[in-house]
Amino acid sequence: MFYDLYYNGWNEEEMKAILRVLRSGQFTMGELVSQFEDQFANRFGVKHAVMVNSGSSANLLAIATLCYKKDRPLKPGDEVIVPGVAWSTTYFPLQQYGLKLKFVDVELDTLNLDPTQLERAFSPKTRLVVASNTLGNPAALDAIKNFCKKHNLYFLEDNCESMGAEYKGIKCGMWGDIGTFSLSLASHMSTMEGGIIVTDDKEVYHIARSLRDYGSTAHLPHDSMAFQGAKRNPDGRTFLFPGYNVRPLEIAGAIGLEQLKKLDANLEVRRQNACLMQDLLKGDERFILQRENSKSSWLGFSLILHPRWQVDRERVLSRLKDEGIEYGLVSGGNFLQQPVMKYIHHEVVGELKVANLIHSRAFFVGNHPQDLTRQIERFHKVLASLPRASSLKRAA
Repeated sequence: MFYDLYYNGWNEEEMKAILRVLRSGQFTMGELVSQFEDQFANRFGVKHAVMVNSGSSANLLAIATLCYKKDRPLKPGDEVIVPGVAWSTTYFPLQQYGLKLKFVDVELDTLNLDPTQLERAFSPKTRLVVASNTLGNPAALDAIKNFCKKHNLYFLEDNCESMGAEYKGIKCGMWGDIGTFSLSLASHMSTMEGGIIVTDDKEVYHIARSLRDYGSTAHLPHDSMAFQGAKRNPDGRTFLFPGYNVRPLEIAGAIGLEQLKKLDANLEVRRQNACLMQDLLKGDERFILQRENSKSSWLGFSLILHPRWQVDRERVLSRLKDEGIEYGLVSGGNFLQQPVMKYIHHEVVGELKVANLIHSRAFFVGNHPQDLTRQIERFHKVLASLPRASSLKRAA
């Protein structure tokens, strides 16, 4: 493939780190995972970080912690406001904990939750807002946070696609009560598979550490708030919550320490690639480009085919495939159109017109921490060969 959707950014440092772990014989999470958590928290300016085996597990544990807090826990039947466009495991933990999803539309230019729809979706049963930052681009996080503060709601910021992004000078993932990150192959940092939960709330931190390890007390201090009056068994394992085994491997911690050293430089390269892509496509009326909202970390480059442009998406994608350019659709599109929705308790607020447009007319190509000038120029050449903007039908 000439232009891949994803990129393996490992080199000799990661390989050596893996070998050190293999030679040590310590394979499940240990000191290197702990070091990575500490360094990640320090890098992003948050008090606590919990590493797990995937970004999906991070979202699962984030919701679970809010269900097991001593005060104001989420309960089955509580309502959660969510964007109409996001990845599947942004939604699934909500259903798995008996919550009702209330879908609102997203913004056409940022692809993120439209904050003007929040009040419309609010009801006395609303307890939580989940907002994701799409393809590196921050949502309107200040407006969402202010709405949550006004109504005394929890705010979960799903930042699995946007490590390194910033909104109004504050790092994304830090705006909510809990933030989540992915460390998959498709992410800004990769530990093979992995995820991170971040929070300043000590109780949330301890509950997440317990849930990660079978719901036990094995990795909690004796005075942990998570005990909620329970006593630790003599062997150190008392089970506090119905938890999981979503612990990361020690190898993932070792790789994460190496990847973290490269993050800032890699983000700079991604932003340079973004400048070229934006310059080449600027002013082309055939495409609606994602507007950078504050400071994106540019996981990829999304385009929406203008609804008045008489070309279908399949034709464009077929041309890209012929030229060796890999592509993806934006998250799950309008997730209400996914067959899994028959299993999910939900309500729709408004028509979700933008989400429908993204579902049928949007796609994205990758961005990597390497110079993509040749790849981006070929991509632009393919787009330039398609019918021109003069073929757009003007609105009546």
